[in-house]
Amino acid sequence: MAFLSKTASATVNSGSSGGGYLNPSKLTDGGSVRFALLADQPLEFFECWGTSAEGQNKPFRFLQEPTYDEVIVELGDFAPREGRGGPGTADIKFAIAAPVFNYDAGTVQVMSLTQKSIIKELDAVSQMEDYTDITAIDFTLSKKGSGLTTEYTLRPVPRRKGSQEHIDSAWIESREAGFSLERLITGGNPFKAD
Repeated sequence: MAFLSKTASATVNSGSSGGGYLNPSKLTDGGSVRFALLADQPLEFFECWGTSAEGQNKPFRFLQEPTYDEVIVELGDFAPREGRGGPGTADIKFAIAAPVFNYDAGTVQVMSLTQKSIIKELDAVSQMEDYTDITAIDFTLSKKGSGLTTEYTLRPVPRRKGSQEHIDSAWIESREAGFSLERLITGGNPFKAD
């Protein structure tokens, strides 16, 4: 079964870490991280960032691709980052988020991705016969370069021996504590109810 919906796959293929988050862009040049997906389907959404008058940056997420006017209404006092179209456009990106077990942190985190190369590779792996259960394997994600020359490499690897019990325990504990990925859409914390 494909990791992405058909709509998401079409969006990704078009031309166009701190705290509880595993953020690929925070990896150092030459750095890597090992993780296990905890769900076989991601939360799919569109994301843009706004900046307050004080310089605070905040993500805003939408279940459907928003128009510029919808972005302006949702951002309120925040100014949208300009898109490639210049003034009067917003930098809106397709994104996915999934719960993962980060081996380095030893805990459940949220991996939110806008990097098309990583999203495409996850979806490609999910459609390979050898990986019918994408939650039964691990992945390594590596970063090389910085800025506009950044390249990410995602590789499926066998599940680390003796880790399944720890992964299951961490995931059960997170869900029992009220974990809900859908809170990302409203700007909430997936790890606790507001």
